[in-house]
Amino acid sequence: MRALLLSAGLGKRLRPITKTIPKCLVTIHSVPLLEIWLSRIFSAGISRAIVNLHYLPAPVLDFVENSQWRAQIDLFNEPVLLGTGGTLRAARELLGEGPILVVHADNLSSINLKAFHAAHLTRPEGCIMTMALFDTDNPQSCGIVEIDKQKRVITMHEKVEHPPSTLANAAVYIMEPEVLDQIQAMVSNKIDISTEIIPSLMGQVYTFKIKGYHRDIGTPQALTQAHLDLTPTHVLSLIAADEEAFYDELPSLK
Repeated sequence: MRALLLSAGLGKRLRPITKTIPKCLVTIHSVPLLEIWLSRIFSAGISRAIVNLHYLPAPVLDFVENSQWRAQIDLFNEPVLLGTGGTLRAARELLGEGPILVVHADNLSSINLKAFHAAHLTRPEGCIMTMALFDTDNPQSCGIVEIDKQKRVITMHEKVEHPPSTLANAAVYIMEPEVLDQIQAMVSNKIDISTEIIPSLMGQVYTFKIKGYHRDIGTPQALTQAHLDLTPTHVLSLIAADEEAFYDELPSLK
């Protein structure tokens, strides 16, 4: 399996921080979010990662070129932003023929990727995607989902004023090639996963609940909260992909 790390966005909500730093390189206790994701992805046995570039590409390129995982990373440049789904379509040749892991690189997460993949392998018949879920402390800013008894998504509420719960889309997915086939057939040049692709797949999206920590580092307030929630030791545990050590240090998030 290969992974796509969505890293090209403008990071407008994170300004002024992202005036000089791309959001995927924003640091948690001096460790870039992209480094945390790459460490966890390759520790989980994923063969290659694709990182897309657009906003402030030079520091991302420099980071990748100097990364210990350079030989396993493909860079994909977007002169014009294509949307998260548009990136999937444009980078299709790099993604291979099997299922792919798709993550937003500006999220901070302790998701157990091996368990996530195992859940995807046991998904109900007819499901062509598995979506990670988490309990959010800010449901108005998230895509809130409703699921059935088989843990399939049946309704999405994208950033509504009065969401029905706190169970949110973590923007971490495993997609089968059938999802990419559907994206390939779409006529729009710019496509969004959460607002255009997932709503067309109701009943075909299985879910996996993250038991640990997950936060969208999309605003300065969220970044500050992450620094309050986690210590440098927690971040080192995430880099080492040592989920149990992370939980031992932070029992309140179990």
